[in-house]
Amino acid sequence: MFEYMTVQEAAKLWKLLERRVQKLCEGNRIDGVVRLSRVWLIPKGIQKPADGRLKKNKRKTGGCSLDEKVKT
Repeated sequence: MFEYMTVQEAAKLWKLLERRVQKLCEGNRIDGVVRLSRVWLIPKGIQKPADGRLKKNKRKTGGCSLDEKVKT
């Protein structure tokens, strides 16, 4: 039998808000998640998904590195 945890348990384990975990479930970002009526069931032992909201190097430095900005 499969073992599942609730959104509340996952939020506490992953140090996220419950609403963020719900959005991850809705976006199919968690493998093996099941929805029964209004309850999301998340498989126990699954890793926290990577945060896809942020892009690497999103902040532009204006043509120079951050180290150069600190020096000036």
